[in-house]
Amino acid sequence: MGSADGGGVPMSHDGNVPRLTELAESLGMEITEFSEGSCVVELTVGRKHLNMGGVAHGGVHATLLDTAMGGTLVSIISKEEWCATAQLDISYLNSANEGDHLVATAEVVRRGRNLAHVEGRLVAAEGKLVASAKGTWAIWETRPKSRGA
Repeated sequence: MGSADGGGVPMSHDGNVPRLTELAESLGMEITEFSEGSCVVELTVGRKHLNMGGVAHGGVHATLLDTAMGGTLVSIISKEEWCATAQLDISYLNSANEGDHLVATAEVVRRGRNLAHVEGRLVAAEGKLVASAKGTWAIWETRPKSRGA
């Protein structure tokens, strides 16, 4: 499995489940499912996640979606390949409040040789759609030499 960000940190702890970035860990995100074609990332909105309006900050939505979408792509690329988000478009549809449990899922719509198109969904309790996303990921055959040691 490759790296979702192409950085200097290995993507997985043990080759089976992706490693969360320090940012994702600090926010309290958790990968609850990882299998071929699927990476589910979850988070319960806490006080630290709220914006000045008292609802979950859009950056939390973006990080959840980017993590699930990148992880889903990582689940289908070879161990030698690497990938990174090249473009991410998010539609913020409903607010998420403190205590809401958010679940991000994704699907690889098309994987080409050097690019992949991925769609993601962020839902709260009872299936309320909080945000949706479409993105493009760059794919390299091997880890780019310009990225870390």
